[in-house]
This record gives sequence, structure tokens and C-alpha cells, in this order.
Amino acid sequence: MTTTLDERIDAAFVPGGRTVASDPYPWPFDGNLKPQNTAIVVIDMQVDFCAPGGYVDSMGYDLSNTRAPIAPIAKLLEVARAKDFTVIHTREGHKPDLSDLPANKRWRSQRIGAGIGDQGPCGRILVRGEPGWEIIPELQPIAGEPIIDKPGKGSFLATDFDLVLQTKGIRNIVLCGVTTDVCVHTTMRDANDRGYECLVLSDCTGATKLENHLAALDMVKMQGGVFGAVATSDAFIAAIA
Repeated sequence: MTTTLDERIDAAFVPGGRTVASDPYPWPFDGNLKPQNTAIVVIDMQVDFCAPGGYVDSMGYDLSNTRAPIAPIAKLLEVARAKDFTVIHTREGHKPDLSDLPANKRWRSQRIGAGIGDQGPCGRILVRGEPGWEIIPELQPIAGEPIIDKPGKGSFLATDFDLVLQTKGIRNIVLCGVTTDVCVHTTMRDANDRGYECLVLSDCTGATKLENHLAALDMVKMQGGVFGAVATSDAFIAAIA
């Protein structure tokens, strides 16, 4: 017997299920929140984005904006790991020969004084294997946590991110990292189109400008949660504790 979409949605709801106090709706929509189906995705918390001498610093932005999520993410990971949630990290970077670097991306970066592939204080900017490409010491992955190396802003393009999620049975994604308006948003939008249920943690994300961060969070919540929902890390921790 063929079931309708509405019947499948109704069947997905977990009676008395666990949700996070989030905006604009309690997340996940069906109350089906558990370690087995939920991943904490930490996006691009790398030296190039979050530490002195890196790409963002070289462009002249205030590093305090991209460093603000470090402490909240560290606290979140401590709790999530203890509860056996899947934790996945991403790194943006290009091959040393720059064969996966689009010409317009390199041109744009050179115009603002931090050419991708050029030598900087932390090695060649956004190049795999360089010191600036590494994840910051405060948020180092632990054994068994996948690291997705990506050449672009989103985590799905030219990576095995979707395969890792599918293999682990993930359907809920909790997004952390930088930057809220670029790599986090691109990953979230792509994940949303693929049917993943997305939650952005407001204090575990950051952008090069505060106003961009706030606008990016607001865009998640429009149209009743067009891309998912927004919560604080404390709200998520309270839900899983």
C-alpha cells in the first residue's frame, strides 16, 4: 500500500520526543533527536580563519569575531562526545598545485591583499598541508572523528561528506564554525535541500563582521524556518544532558 507524504511525516514524529528550544520551532521538527542520528559539524575552525597571521587576519578583519565561537564549541564538544554524538570537522583548502582553485576565487583574494596560494605568515594561504590550513589547537579532532577536506565554501562539493553522513545514519545536523554567512550557510543550504534537518548554534558560529553573522542567523528563521532553526549551545546541551 502506498503512503502519502503527509502520512510519512506523521509517522516520523516521536511521541514525547526530545527537542531543542530553538527559533522558529522546537528542533528537530519531529522530536527525533538522539546521538545515533545527529551530527555536530564543526566548519573550518582553522588557523587561516581564526588565528593571528591567517587568511582572515591578513585581510584586515577583526579576529575577535571568528574567535568568539571557540570557547562555546569546546564546551559543546565536551558534552556531545560524552553523549556519543557524531562529531565531524571540515577544513577549506586547496591542493598545493592549486589545480582545484578557480581563477576568479584566486583573483578576488589577491585583490584584497591575501592571495590564496600566496605565502603568508602561516604558510601558503588556504593550501592543504600548510600551518594555516590546520584546525586550531583549541578544537583539535579526537581519534575517530572524520575530517572533511573541501576546496570550496560548502561541505558537499567535491567531498565524501554526504557519504559519511549517510553511512552513519545521520539525519540531523548541528552546525558550528565559521563563517556564518559563507561556509556555514552554504553547507546548511545544501544540507537542507538534501533533506537534512539543520540547527545553527548562534554562539558557536561567527563571521568576519557581526552584522553579517546576525543577518545570516535571521535568514535561517524566515518563512517558518526555511533552512532550519537557530538555538544557543546552552539550549542544545540542556536538551541532550
